[in-house]
Amino acid sequence: MRTVLSRPDFRLLFGGLLASMTAESILLLALAVWVKDLTGSDGLAGATIFAILAPRMLAPLVGWFVDRYPGRPLFVITNLATALLLTPLFAVRDAGDMWILYAVAASYGLSNLTIGTVLSRLVRELVPPDLLGEANGALQTARQGLRLIGPLAGAGLYLALGGWLLVVVGIVGFLLAAVVVGTPRTLPGPSELPAGPRESPAATATARLRWPEELIAGLRHLAGEPALRRALLGYGLGSLVMGFTETLIFAYVDRGLGRDPAFVSVLFTTQGIGGLVGGLFSAAVLRRVGELGTLALGVALFGPAALLLAYPNLWLGLVAVLMAGLSLPLSMVGLHTLIQRRTPAELLGRVAAAAEAVVRFPQAVSIGMGALIVALLDYRLVFVAVGLVTLLAGNHLWRGRHLSPPSGPATRPRIPTQRSGPGVADHDVVASGGRLPEATTS
Repeated sequence: MRTVLSRPDFRLLFGGLLASMTAESILLLALAVWVKDLTGSDGLAGATIFAILAPRMLAPLVGWFVDRYPGRPLFVITNLATALLLTPLFAVRDAGDMWILYAVAASYGLSNLTIGTVLSRLVRELVPPDLLGEANGALQTARQGLRLIGPLAGAGLYLALGGWLLVVVGIVGFLLAAVVVGTPRTLPGPSELPAGPRESPAATATARLRWPEELIAGLRHLAGEPALRRALLGYGLGSLVMGFTETLIFAYVDRGLGRDPAFVSVLFTTQGIGGLVGGLFSAAVLRRVGELGTLALGVALFGPAALLLAYPNLWLGLVAVLMAGLSLPLSMVGLHTLIQRRTPAELLGRVAAAAEAVVRFPQAVSIGMGALIVALLDYRLVFVAVGLVTLLAGNHLWRGRHLSPPSGPATRPRIPTQRSGPGVADHDVVASGGRLPEATTS
């Protein structure tokens, strides 16, 4: 991780993302707690997460949009827009204002999808292929590490001072991200970036496509690339039931442990410990079992975590959420690195957005279903079902790990030479679709 953070361009991006991820870690859970406090409903609290994930169905349009504009300016503008979108939350007073919370949650979900899609492009542009796993691991380590303080801080601020202070923190975080990443000193603009891949016949043909066909180009690539196809099928299956836990966790805390809804923040903080560990070791796991193998381990770990939550016990619950936290960065690093390495640069925005939709839309559907299921079935039975399905999905992914084999014995990644101007030493493989020669592929 020190290798990739030694690069000034990536370090600048990383600093900006820390600001936005801090705001995100504080806001996401606090919005659901806010809804639970106003309504007393577990289902409506879980539906807040559904509102955030539902805009994933617009992923093809978002990916097409991202592929048409320079990454850094679009990242800055989207963060500024996100800060503006949070301002209506100042008007929330009681349960009658629930529509404002849901509208803001949906708008935030759309902007979050856009930021994540742009981020895939920026990482690919700034980092050589042999450091992609390390870069993605660093980002996931930061994201998961913030769970150690974000949920508790968000719940504490909400309980002490109300929702308005959470809104202020969120706005400041996204504004800081825009300012830091918008700084032109180090982060290269489009004219400063090394030459990307030359126009291939496939790229030229894509450019001539009408816009409806351009929108689905990312989905076509995902369906046509064997490793990506298996990754999305396995992870999509897991996501179809993982979303149940967004609602089930409130029932687990309320009915199982008999605690206040704000106690969910303690579980999320514990999950952050697992996420921090998973992020720190994700690059090493990637070098040993490959992208699909890493994704498989991440999905499979969610199985025993869900099974443990079927029995309401505080200590077992802490172990369970610790395992769930460990699974998330492994899954994300495996999937994101696979996409970045197996996708032509001109399609990366659409492919990243399409992959997000394929994974997150089933999760959004399951969150919506979870809000109903938690009222009809014993939440413990649903946790058992989640555990069994995710174990099945992880097994499917593991059996396909030969499609993205590791490069061999893990070695410390080479330290690329950081140049003040454009160069090709760190990007000499981009022209070949983002892959290194056989001897150095990681």
